[in-house]
Amino acid sequence: MENLRQVHISDHIVEALKTLENPQLAKDIWHIFREQHFDGFLAEFAVNHLCQKYQVTSDELALMLLPVAACYANPTISHFSVGAIAKGESGNFYFGANQEFCANPIAQTIHAEQSAISHAWMRGEKALTDIFVNYSPCGHCRQFMNELNSAGKLKIHLPNLPSQSLHHYLPHAFGPKDLDIHHLLLDEENNGLEYFTKSPVTLAALEAANQSHAPYSKTYCGVAVQLANQKIFKGSYAENAAFNPSLPALQVALNAILMQGYEIDNITRVVMVEHPLTLSYKHSAKNLLSYLGDIKLEYIPL
Repeated sequence: MENLRQVHISDHIVEALKTLENPQLAKDIWHIFREQHFDGFLAEFAVNHLCQKYQVTSDELALMLLPVAACYANPTISHFSVGAIAKGESGNFYFGANQEFCANPIAQTIHAEQSAISHAWMRGEKALTDIFVNYSPCGHCRQFMNELNSAGKLKIHLPNLPSQSLHHYLPHAFGPKDLDIHHLLLDEENNGLEYFTKSPVTLAALEAANQSHAPYSKTYCGVAVQLANQKIFKGSYAENAAFNPSLPALQVALNAILMQGYEIDNITRVVMVEHPLTLSYKHSAKNLLSYLGDIKLEYIPL
């Protein structure tokens, strides 16, 4: 396996913080990230503290932090780092960055906006108000954001440009309501899957499958990944009205690991729980895991 991160995330963040005009702000942000072990997340109280101390708005702070978000990228194919921050209605900041995997179809990659959104989703955020990104969202990501329960009010922010609504970037959009779907991404889900187990990893995969958003195929899928330190990360399948921008559950779980400052070369166990009604992610997950190392996929069809 090619090591995705040749340099520890902390070294990337040190360099990114040098781009901030205010060295004291950079120092404060460094202390916050170091104390939380480089978890790509800022809680609402930390955001408010920094905004009050430095007399900036939360939007201005998020734009300043985009170079830090880009530090979490793994651009092993494109060598082009994109950083994004999703702001929840809670006021929390969820960082995201593009994740790429060599020796796999390019469709397996995770775009920065998808990374930030799925990061927020897996941490229990109920709705997003703003997306900040250091480059204009591609069509793939605009369509992915259109699946959100807050798509009608979502604001997109780019450096040195005025903020605009998502629908400014995606006029005459095709989306869930065109297919008579009104339960949207980040809405509470309970897909009703049942499986008896005492394994915490399998239970996490089952929970993720029940949380998955798959209103079009009804193929509910969840993945749980355990690291050598026994930490468990879960990922839920996020389906899209346009189909191709859908985000597989394994990618969501791997993204959660990376965005919380951990490495994916310490994986010891991967469990997928899936209701393979009209399609299945079993084989694509196996292919991606083979790139990451000698990792077996434990597959449970329901």
